[in-house]
Amino acid sequence: MPSYRRKPKPQVAPQPGWAIYLRTSSDENQKPELSRARQRFAIENNVLSHSEMKIFDEYVDVLSGKTPERAAYQRMLGDARLGKFSHVVVERADRFGRNDTEALRAIDELDEFGVKVVFANQPDLDPMDPDDRVIVALTFTLARREAALLGIRVKGGLHAKRLEGGFIGRAPDGYLNIEARTTQDVKKLQGRVAHWIELDPERASIWRLAWDLLLEDRLTLDEIAEVLHSKGYRHRSGRPFVEISTDGSRRRNISTLSNVFHNWTYAGWVVSKKNNILPKTIRGNWKPLVTTEEFERGLAILDLRNQYRSVRRKQDYLLQGIVFYRNTGQTRMVRLSGSTSNAGRSKGGTAYYRVAKAGGASFLCRDIDAQIPKELMRIQVDPELVPLIRESYTHELAEKLGYYRPDKTLQLRAALKSVDEEEARMARLFASGKITESVWDNLWAEWQDRRQQLRQNLETIQEECTVHVGNLDTALGIIANIGVLYNSLERSDQKELLRQLVQRVIVNSKGTIHLELRTPFAYLKDLIDEIRDMNHRKEGRPQTNIGGDISADHQPTSSYWLQESWGTWIRTKINRARTCRSAVELSPKG
Repeated sequence: MPSYRRKPKPQVAPQPGWAIYLRTSSDENQKPELSRARQRFAIENNVLSHSEMKIFDEYVDVLSGKTPERAAYQRMLGDARLGKFSHVVVERADRFGRNDTEALRAIDELDEFGVKVVFANQPDLDPMDPDDRVIVALTFTLARREAALLGIRVKGGLHAKRLEGGFIGRAPDGYLNIEARTTQDVKKLQGRVAHWIELDPERASIWRLAWDLLLEDRLTLDEIAEVLHSKGYRHRSGRPFVEISTDGSRRRNISTLSNVFHNWTYAGWVVSKKNNILPKTIRGNWKPLVTTEEFERGLAILDLRNQYRSVRRKQDYLLQGIVFYRNTGQTRMVRLSGSTSNAGRSKGGTAYYRVAKAGGASFLCRDIDAQIPKELMRIQVDPELVPLIRESYTHELAEKLGYYRPDKTLQLRAALKSVDEEEARMARLFASGKITESVWDNLWAEWQDRRQQLRQNLETIQEECTVHVGNLDTALGIIANIGVLYNSLERSDQKELLRQLVQRVIVNSKGTIHLELRTPFAYLKDLIDEIRDMNHRKEGRPQTNIGGDISADHQPTSSYWLQESWGTWIRTKINRARTCRSAVELSPKG
């Protein structure tokens, strides 16, 4: 939902006066002048006739109430901010809009400027009163439900028309949309106006010629477009079949030709994939331009040609959407897009990740993609260290959530104990007759509510810890074998794994990548990098940069030392955490 900036209140009080707001849906669904006349009558009869204030202005929209972007509606809000009137009157609440959130927000904003909203059908209804506001909100909800039901009924009617052989929508080129008032006999079944399509006497011959040229099986679609162009024919929109540029190059518009040759309407059949109406199942009630046999022969000709057509190979970019470029020494990143040079070649051309603007950096996809397995191996975890990582993470998580802190869990438990003690004291007073039974019942209900709330808070802390630990276990299961797992997957599965694991792949000017991982993988990577740096310091080697390349010289000489140093570091953290936890448990409660 969009956020709205609170606007300053006007410096002067609004001038006494009425603003009339009228809205109709559209010219197609109703006659706006009749609807506005009815709205004006209700407003005048129920509201304005009982008021001595003058009318400042009338604001009229002919647009759906689903959107607040209505010219008169926005102009009315602007005038209200300037204090030009003190009251706004509409026929009904839903005339403000079908979007209840936007309409109620507008009513609240008008109230801030001292402008009162009045509904002609219920003049005594105050939308700022808590009880009346429920009725206003319900009105908007019912209006939205009415719109939804209307949409369902319209779709049902259209589907029924298709099943009876009717055509829905704009007629294809070569046909005309016809409408006429129905006779009294069919009025109850089809409504006052009937709609159908007929052959266009001026354009049907153009498309019959196009079909004849196709069925001869001598000319390509480009050549058919040239023949139609030579005869001076154009598409219904006025677009030529062949566009000639200033340098003399020719561009044949064959997409429309192909669509026509695949459109079953020209063969007289109702077809709708969305409504599961397959070809040759429902005969349309219009005259076909070609026979079914001719249409199917045309499809067979096009399918045979497509078998020998060289199809442009589509590149599959492994890192599309998550790969970024950041120049050395800069913090700003630019998203890289996939691009292929010489895509028409037999092997599909050469794929690049490149900056969209001209002259921007570009990198071969194969060079960037090849670095991914190496980077994933850097964050792989020895499975023997997984229990230690889990214990350390669990403790840190508990500290974050207040699981071991007196100001969280212990305070909640102390509050529960306080409720029990208060209940015991009041029970003694109740038993001695010093408080009445009604007072006791009220207090008892309050204690139950407080207990339930405190227990829910305690359970939430524990559940959050359980959920986070469960997420960590999943992450550990992946990251413990990530290198082997990635290389064994199909390319589509590799893409999915990377999108679950990696937030961004950042490429520098030298074409070296750095992975920014998602949570909790980033947390685990930080642990690995810290242990690796500890190992290098122990052996007197320079520290490695997080995210940089790891050469063979930087690899630990002993996996045993890596495990021992990592284990020692984590055990130190755990022992410190246990000491802290023991101090908490020994601290006074209450």
